[in-house]
Amino acid sequence: MDPRGKAPVAIELNPTLAELLARLCVELDTDDYLGVLSRALGLLDMAQKSRRSGGGRLCFVNERGEAAEVVF
Repeated sequence: MDPRGKAPVAIELNPTLAELLARLCVELDTDDYLGVLSRALGLLDMAQKSRRSGGGRLCFVNERGEAAEVVF
C-alpha cells in the first residue's frame, strides 16, 4: 500500500463489496470499476470535509426538491 497515493495499490473485496461494485457498474452502464470506486470515495471525502468544517452537511436533492443527507 502506498499511503502517498503515488503508485497503484491492490485491494481485496469481500463478496458483499464485490457484488455492490458490480451492481453499481451495471446501474451506471460502465465497466470502469475504478471510476465507480473513485466517485464513491470522492463522495465520502466530500461528506467528511463538510463535517470537519464546522458541522456542515452533504445533501442530495431529487427532482421533487426533497433532500437526503449523506450520513456515514
